[in-house]
Amino acid sequence: MRLAFADPRNLTLSPLNMHYGRPDPDVSDILPSIRRRGVLLTLLVREVRAEGAVVEDRFEIVAGRRRWKAALAALAEGVEIDPVPIGILEAGDDAAAIEASLIENLGRLPPDEVTCWETFARLVRSGRTAEQIAAVFGMSEAVVKRTLALGQLLPRLRNLYRREAIDVATVRALTLASKAQQKAWLALFDDPEQRAPTGSSLKAWLFGGASIPTKNALFSLDDYPGQIRADLFGEDSYFVDAGLFWRCQNEAVAARREALLAAGWGEVEVLEAGQPFYSWKHVKTPRTQGGKVFIAVGLKGEVEVHEGWLTDKEARRARAAAEKAARGERPEAAEAARLARPEVTRAQGAYIDLHRHAAVRVALTEHPAVALRMLVAHAVAGSPHWQVKAEPRAPHDPAVAASLAASPAEAAFAERRREAAALLGLGQGAEALLGRRDGGGAAAVFARLLGLSDAAVLAVAAAVMAESLEAGSDAVEAAGAWLKVDVRRFWAPDGAFFELMRDREIANAMLKEVGGKKVADGNLTEKVKTQTGILRDFLDGANGRAKVEGWTPKWLGFPAQAYTRRPFAPARRARAVAPLLRRADAALAPEPAAVAAE
Repeated sequence: MRLAFADPRNLTLSPLNMHYGRPDPDVSDILPSIRRRGVLLTLLVREVRAEGAVVEDRFEIVAGRRRWKAALAALAEGVEIDPVPIGILEAGDDAAAIEASLIENLGRLPPDEVTCWETFARLVRSGRTAEQIAAVFGMSEAVVKRTLALGQLLPRLRNLYRREAIDVATVRALTLASKAQQKAWLALFDDPEQRAPTGSSLKAWLFGGASIPTKNALFSLDDYPGQIRADLFGEDSYFVDAGLFWRCQNEAVAARREALLAAGWGEVEVLEAGQPFYSWKHVKTPRTQGGKVFIAVGLKGEVEVHEGWLTDKEARRARAAAEKAARGERPEAAEAARLARPEVTRAQGAYIDLHRHAAVRVALTEHPAVALRMLVAHAVAGSPHWQVKAEPRAPHDPAVAASLAASPAEAAFAERRREAAALLGLGQGAEALLGRRDGGGAAAVFARLLGLSDAAVLAVAAAVMAESLEAGSDAVEAAGAWLKVDVRRFWAPDGAFFELMRDREIANAMLKEVGGKKVADGNLTEKVKTQTGILRDFLDGANGRAKVEGWTPKWLGFPAQAYTRRPFAPARRARAVAPLLRRADAALAPEPAAVAAE
């Protein structure tokens, strides 16, 4: 760089000056000093060239526009001032000239971000990198990139920002928008009857709902198959497809739950998405004393794992059990079952018991020899119904009652009962065999039975036994398991079954049976209603789901099985009768010698 002096009237503003094309600046603050002393600080200039040749004594101002304008103003007033000092930059290095202009202005007064963007953009076009620009101006590379990001905005948006018509938060959100979205936002901004979204609500507008930041992902972004949109400042990024995010996030939550169970936690409860974990409603309890893990998932995907807690009620029960154990007392089975949270509600239990009972009653009518033996067993051992009276089968819940009334098993048994009533000479419309007063008394009924064949008597006995069989009893479990009753013959999922579903863990386990692990894990934190809706879609073959035929929940099978580690009465009864049936089966097996002889 060479130093020299020049007449201000022989100077022009360089297009490389960051204020080129802008209105004249206010120079009132420096004009009095320049009137008295002239320009003391050096202006940075470049030689003017025309057709490759230097124009003598003509220069372009790269930095120092205000001093030059003040000098011209003083000359216009008739004040004589000395030629101004100039530093002549080397020809051809446009980037250096731009840097000089920006450095000079930054040292005096930081320009607005849009002006910085324009200058930085020219430096990039001249070959400078963001890293080089940051080094020259003592800024972080992130600040330079954030400034350059403004170039992706429509010019009008940049001008609105420069005029402070829109704030920084809104500008940052708009850098996430496509050009079409930016135009749509401007249309809302211009419409006096509309309100253009700003700040955080603008993100929701851009993403069509909740904006989920990638930092909340529990899974690796490298494996994410969907689209991620980062703001042009390079600081934040978001998932474009919220549904795809939630499937991946739920799968990751399911994997975390499985890992915690494998690590030795007895129970890991995943809360519904958006449901907070309130520590003040829980008691800190170590794993060795029955503490559980709660996984809370926020509406924007954030995951918090709370290890070693129990609800207040669970903690009280655990303390009571511990105190009994300390005294050497063993809780009764009924009390232990009461202390643990059951797997199903009372209405669900009634639904399960009655539908299984219905299927077993039909099976007994189809196997009179077995029914006769059960009849003898009741006569010998007695039961709550061996007076003899019919099982009342009157559920309190209207939905259960309606479901039972529509059961094919109910219709099949009613037909068997009518046939037995006809054999005994009773009315065809009879709704019960037991407790009848229109048959002429026991002697008359006995006389009719004497005239029937063994097969007919067995048919009547089977119907009588089936009608008096106690719902929800060990006897139902034993008969159903021995006869290998297939409940699918008489039952299909109905509205009452799904309406009674209240437990998300159970719904998710059933969804895994029907739709597979991936589907279940992908909906782990969804509401019960959502998961049962997907379950119904699979069973109906609706909404693009492959139809699943003949599904029966483990609850209704023989033997009955639970979906969780929580108490489930039918499963407990199944375990109780299993050894008895095995012994019976062994007793009926042929002797080895007899088999060899055959």
